[in-house]
Amino acid sequence: MPRSVLPARGIITAAALSLVIAGVQAAPALADEAPTTPPMVSADFYDPPAELPDADGALVRTEPLPLALSLPSIGGQRLPGTATRLMYKTTDSTGKPAAVTGAYIEPAAQWRGEGPRPVVAVAPGTMGQGDSCSASMGLERPISLNGDSVSVGYEDIAIYRLLAEGAAVVVTDYVGLGTTDRLHTYVNRIDGGHAVLDAVRAARSLPGTSITPDSRVALYGYSQGGGATGSAAELQPTYAPDVPLAGAYVGAPPANLTEVIGGIDGSALVGALGWSLNGFIQANPELQPIADEYLNEDGKAALEDLSTSCIGDGIFRYAFGRSSQWTTTGQTLGEVVDAEPAVRDVLDEQLIGTHQPATAVRVATGVQDDIVPHEQARQLAVDWCDAGGDVTYAPVQIPDLGKGLLTNHLVPLLTDQGAAISWLTDRLNGTPATNNCSTLPEQP
Repeated sequence: MPRSVLPARGIITAAALSLVIAGVQAAPALADEAPTTPPMVSADFYDPPAELPDADGALVRTEPLPLALSLPSIGGQRLPGTATRLMYKTTDSTGKPAAVTGAYIEPAAQWRGEGPRPVVAVAPGTMGQGDSCSASMGLERPISLNGDSVSVGYEDIAIYRLLAEGAAVVVTDYVGLGTTDRLHTYVNRIDGGHAVLDAVRAARSLPGTSITPDSRVALYGYSQGGGATGSAAELQPTYAPDVPLAGAYVGAPPANLTEVIGGIDGSALVGALGWSLNGFIQANPELQPIADEYLNEDGKAALEDLSTSCIGDGIFRYAFGRSSQWTTTGQTLGEVVDAEPAVRDVLDEQLIGTHQPATAVRVATGVQDDIVPHEQARQLAVDWCDAGGDVTYAPVQIPDLGKGLLTNHLVPLLTDQGAAISWLTDRLNGTPATNNCSTLPEQP
């Protein structure tokens, strides 16, 4: 490998990490100050047209996307590559067409593995529900402070690391995150899986790229993204048989939402309960009367506020609250789910692990994770092993860094990221995965 590649890889990764860390550290102090950045450019791009193409994954529109972190290389190309903002068509969980935005990045680094340059579809973790929270906007402005909202594009780290390996990257914004026609359907299994698979189709149809019909495809996702990639791995044979997969990283997946509710309630991320409820009411209008019955004025105000909020806002405004403060009965949302069969049915339909994944999967979970509970993520690996899946189970062992603080959830993201990307790179290079289902009973 030429000497110039290694420094560039290190510079890109370190710079992306420093931007995100700086944003996390600075956001609390700046959240209530006057706007420090101008409005996002190309805002009209995110307004979907009245009519969408028939084909899933068909491009609706594209435009150049200026990366916030872009450096010159010795060869004259910009590092880490050239980005294009995308809008493409998908089918949502109700069977209706939906416009989804995202981004494709053509890497400057060469792919030195087997076959043509591969493509990795990145499913972002929790960004929030406001239109300004999308991952594609985060590539343009990793730290966005506009006086009312705080958005941090932390997924940029993984994206830049994948680009440094020479893999092309397409990132989805999911249904309703970025696009202005609807709310983001947060942790909706069908919407997430479809958006990921259709992002690959959209990337393939983008002119002027170096990927080919023979390019291997892999999926990368952690937390909300892990749920989306896990869902995509199950849905691919029936929804997107034209998108064969080489592997999927399924990190900290919220596979069983009923159990995840208990982990999130009272934590730093309690605002995610509002994003979930907003999305499921939109997709399942029959839940609205139940919400009207149980939500008090504080609960209704919280859902309205959260519908335009990013993850920083959700943490700063709602951290460590209890959902029982939002209900007329004093019940938690978990208790409401137990009491209402219609709500239970909707959440049961979101369960991941009921079908064999169509590709090799790496299920990673922090053994101390209490936000997206470790036990239900481990159970996904068990269920997939029982279904005959090619599963690499990777428990990430760290000390308990504090319950409800997000640290037990976020630290495994960073400590395991290098291993996850190496595992994906091996799959893209044609190396078979090592199935460790036989040792799973002895693993934490």
